[in-house]
Amino acid sequence: MEAHNDLDKIDRNHTVISVRNLYKSFGDLHVLRGVDLDVYKGENVAVLGRSGTGKSVLIKILIGLLKPDSGEVNVLGEPVEKLKGKELDALRLKIGFSFQNSALYDSMNVRQNLAFPLRMNFKHLGKKEIDMAVEEVLEAVGLSEKINQLPSDLSGGQRKRIGIARTLILKPEIMLYDEPTSGLDPITSIEINDLINDVQKRYKTSSIIITHDLTCAKITGNRTAMLLDGKFLKVGSFKEVFENEDERVQQFFNYNFIQ
Repeated sequence: MEAHNDLDKIDRNHTVISVRNLYKSFGDLHVLRGVDLDVYKGENVAVLGRSGTGKSVLIKILIGLLKPDSGEVNVLGEPVEKLKGKELDALRLKIGFSFQNSALYDSMNVRQNLAFPLRMNFKHLGKKEIDMAVEEVLEAVGLSEKINQLPSDLSGGQRKRIGIARTLILKPEIMLYDEPTSGLDPITSIEINDLINDVQKRYKTSSIIITHDLTCAKITGNRTAMLLDGKFLKVGSFKEVFENEDERVQQFFNYNFIQ
């Protein structure tokens, strides 16, 4: 299991996501308590943390689904918390969100599922252009032969791949993955991890990978960020994060690899 630390293609002079002093509470529950994070162009950042630590809250704030209590969130040069309506919609078109449950439409076959976001967002596209785009992303995720199948006929890993393909069809600049290996067997998990790295290279995306799976973080993340008690305890290489003597970090490491 090699760590993914190929930093050659990352443009450290170009920040695509910048989070500064971010706070978010729900009543008396203080979820984010001063989060700082930069994601550079072409970089995969794996965000690790136990359930309930605020990983998904962070993602929702990045795409404007939740408003922060305080702090600044800048995505592709835009101050997300200040955007409304069409401005927010325009930004979201540049951000691909891969849902934990793949979020495919059960009544549509794979071709229709993939064509749907194009038809909704680019009404000027003709059938030939849409068909070509569908075939391209299916080939990218290695499932060209499943084009006419329904989601119910696919395995969990195949549904994850189709979900990623549906996100890629809009050619996003940023990919956000929410627990991409959740519920998958170890072999399929490795295939999804490899696909995340392939997407980074092929589509030149910058990504945040939300996960509590250490293997996923190690394989996909150029850098790893450990979220504990509402803030990032450490951001660095996988090795740097887990060289930390903090008992909570060691417990997280041991729990992952003992289970």
